[in-house]
Amino acid sequence: MEREPIRSVPTEGSARVTATKPRVMVVDDDRAMCEVLELGLRKRGFDVLWHTDPLEALRVLPNEDIEVVVADLNMPGLRGTELCSRVLANRPDVPVIVITAFGSLETAIAAIRAGAYDFVTKPFEVDTLALVLQRAVQHRALREEVKTLRRAVASTQRFDELIGTSSAMKRVFDLIARVAETDVSVLISGESGTGKEMVAHAIHRKSGRAQGPFVAINCAAVPEQLLESELFGHTKGAFTDARMARKGLFQQAHGGTLFLDEIGDLPLPLQPKLLRALQERKVRPVGGDVEIPIDVRIVSATNRDLEAAVEERRFRDDLYFRINVVQIGLPSLRSRGGDVLLLAQHFIDSYAARQRKRVIGLAPKAAERLLAYSFPGNVRELQNCMERAVALTSYDQIGVDDLPEKVRDHRPAQLLLTSPDSAELVSLEEIERRYILHVLDALGGNKAMVAQILGVDRRTLYRKLDRYGQSS
Repeated sequence: MEREPIRSVPTEGSARVTATKPRVMVVDDDRAMCEVLELGLRKRGFDVLWHTDPLEALRVLPNEDIEVVVADLNMPGLRGTELCSRVLANRPDVPVIVITAFGSLETAIAAIRAGAYDFVTKPFEVDTLALVLQRAVQHRALREEVKTLRRAVASTQRFDELIGTSSAMKRVFDLIARVAETDVSVLISGESGTGKEMVAHAIHRKSGRAQGPFVAINCAAVPEQLLESELFGHTKGAFTDARMARKGLFQQAHGGTLFLDEIGDLPLPLQPKLLRALQERKVRPVGGDVEIPIDVRIVSATNRDLEAAVEERRFRDDLYFRINVVQIGLPSLRSRGGDVLLLAQHFIDSYAARQRKRVIGLAPKAAERLLAYSFPGNVRELQNCMERAVALTSYDQIGVDDLPEKVRDHRPAQLLLTSPDSAELVSLEEIERRYILHVLDALGGNKAMVAQILGVDRRTLYRKLDRYGQSS
């Protein structure tokens, strides 16, 4: 099973070669064979250059725009295996196909080990050779495409592992660079899996606090009764299990950055205590009566609509304004266009090296499925998808069959407005429901922006979403 490259790569040959014809160099000491192959391959869409002297072929190869070399294994002056090795040394981008007599299979295998792409045994049909050549051309095009994609990955502006060329990510990078130089509190918003903690790390590493500690806590993962102690510490005997005093995360992050992930899940009773710590820049351990000065930068993150939480009195407005001096909104992966393929290539390179597998890129159909899929789990889901694909594939490209079922079988949802089938016609209320949910999905769950786009006030939008079971 051969897999095509992501897209064809145009060939720039000499003036007598059209851009659509792959150029092949035939090396065979039998002149008649060279002439037969030239005639047969030209009829099948190839441009052919041939040499009967292998040393002469090697001499001119670096200066010729050749896509594939076809060489006889048994030639006077230079064996085919040596020719393979020297072609690969001088033009590693050019695949070599060797021609061997029937019964010389061991020699052909030796050529493959020397780096030949494939072999054809005599006698053979020109159609057979043409098929092998086409696969070799596609293989070369894939390698060139992968190089291009890898160069794009390498040259893409990034902060740590953040990668992207979309306009949305460029705005994020610009904000990171600007806010990192300050010491203000930053709120990072975005769906789960968009890379909020990576942004927090990037801000810390680009800041003047880079030499200080980076301490993180997920506010949703710690039970409410323990969270206060985690943040502020406790004294010995402050509660039943407090056998010794313990510094809280604020003190542990002194001189550095404290990252409060999922801050929208911070229990309401704890919010005024956090606000006081931020305002006074002091913390009081649980059970203590002395306030301890702290020097900490706060970076918070949430996948919730905090403005809606403020309006619903589930989050204090004064705390919201304190943590949200600058907000960085991370786009969903589905809104980042071609960044999907850049990230996929980055993950393929990473996991192929880790798993010691020769996987170099995506087959075109797999790339199409990735671009069509909505990735509700965002970058984290794509990363998991590529790790799985690299582990399962038996080829040097990730194919459709290597992707998770939900990705390969995904069909984009469509908003039905007209249909010739009366059974598919729906009420105005259903069309409104579908459209609101469509806009909500397109804007990554940003309800404030959804309300603005729809031209309704937020309370109206919240009531409708609650009716649709989308209130969270």
